[in-house]
Order: sequence, then C-alpha cells, then structure tokens
Amino acid sequence: MMRCVDVMRMVIAATVAGVVVTWAQPHQARAQNLADYDYENLSFRGISFDVGYLYADNVEDTRTLGVRFDLGFLGPGFRLMPGVTYWESTLADTEVDQFETRLGTLTTDQGGTVPPGGFDLGVINRSDVVVSMDGHYVWAVPLNLFFLAGVGVSAHFLNGSGPGIDETFVEDLLDSVAAGFNLHAGLEYPITDRVRIYGGSKVEILGDLNYVEFRGGLAFIWGGLEQGEDR
Repeated sequence: MMRCVDVMRMVIAATVAGVVVTWAQPHQARAQNLADYDYENLSFRGISFDVGYLYADNVEDTRTLGVRFDLGFLGPGFRLMPGVTYWESTLADTEVDQFETRLGTLTTDQGGTVPPGGFDLGVINRSDVVVSMDGHYVWAVPLNLFFLAGVGVSAHFLNGSGPGIDETFVEDLLDSVAAGFNLHAGLEYPITDRVRIYGGSKVEILGDLNYVEFRGGLAFIWGGLEQGEDR
C-alpha cells in the first residue's frame, strides 16, 4: 500500500505544477493590476456539497463530509471559497503505543508505579471540524472543463475521546484548536451553467497531523457568472 507521505509528495508535485501553469496564463490575464482585485467584487453566489477520503500520518484513513461557499472572484480568475469539513477516525496504533510509552516513562520519572504490562489506553477517537478559506485561480481547459489550483488557510477544532482517556490530561492534549495550511487542485465540469460536478485533492499541513484528501461533489451557482463561465 502506498504510504501517506508518498501520496503527499505526488499531490504536492501536481499542485505546484498546476500553480506554475496558472501563472503562465496569457499576457492579457496576467497584465491586471492591483486595482482589479477588490472585495466589492465578492458576493455569496453559490454552494457546494462534497464527500471525500483522507489519508493521514497518525490517524486511520477515513471519510470526510464538506460544504463550501462560492464568494465569486476577488480579481481576474481568482476565486474565494470558504468552507466547513468534518471527519472522525481513530488514532493510529503506533500513536497510541507512543502515548502509552510516554505515560509510563512520565509515571516512572515521577516516582510512580506502572501497571504490569504497561498502560493500556484502548481505542482513542479523533475528530476534526475544519473551517477553511481557499483561494485559487480558475481557467478553462479542453473537454469543457475548468481547472483550479491554489492555497488555503484553515482552523481545526480537534477533539479526542475514548474510555481510557476521558477526563484525563491525555484528552486535554488531544482537544485543541490549531491553524492549518493547504495546497489544492481540482477539475470542475459544468452540467449546466449553474450546476457543476467537481473532484480534486488537497494536502493539509497541520504540524502533528498532516493528510492528503481526495474529494468530489456537486456545486450550485445562483449568482452572476463571470465572462467565460457560461457553457
């Protein structure tokens, strides 16, 4: 099975390549100045629903559910999409083993007694509510598709639980709020002018929790369309 780190490297390479291609757009698209980028261009014009699957480095692979909001284009070709994603999983066995080992070492260092066979924390559940803001360039490609690539920032509201850690300092350590950063890329296909299906990938960097997510979904647009968006 391909390791998470290998998948991350592949997706990062593809995303960086997409960003490079984005900056290599025709001169007309690149010749815009800062005056073309204005928050007054933004409006809540659509919504997307998606499902996905993530491959992480310290939790078991799991499904994701998300909703994203289309705020339109801040400037030429540059779209803003805030969103909320939820997933839940269990801490990988290797991570639980490390917790148990560290807990035993801490107990011994403090003059305590480790139970025979060491500590057994059992299954530790892990969940995350991700509030994100993604910005990406979008442009038309052959086969009636739109390609997008960009970066995003996020806030992760992480929660840990389990019979062996509830109401302990271990649970407190796993309950946290953390900032994240992502690289993402994807494709959109307009079924109609205002309904699209899409798929893509994202590499999320969170410090002690990094993962690759693949997702797909359906988008609905009711606001104004930019030039070139109609089909």
